[in-house]
Amino acid sequence: MFRFTTDYADQIYRSLLPELQDEVNPRSATCCWVEGTDTLVLRVEAQDIAALRAALNMFLRLVSIADEMQQISS
Repeated sequence: MFRFTTDYADQIYRSLLPELQDEVNPRSATCCWVEGTDTLVLRVEAQDIAALRAALNMFLRLVSIADEMQQISS
């Protein structure tokens, strides 16, 4: 489980929703939620290490990009 503290937690969460609703890999499951006003929580589970690596790479990259875009637009 990963916790990201950011002023943009809700915006990042909403930007991840389409990806969370579209199961890309049947060997992994990802869920995400916001705690409080500034904490984004990401949980990734997988059947094997390759599926875990792929899911983590994708979602950590998406979180990073969404955060960067929020900082640029502010």
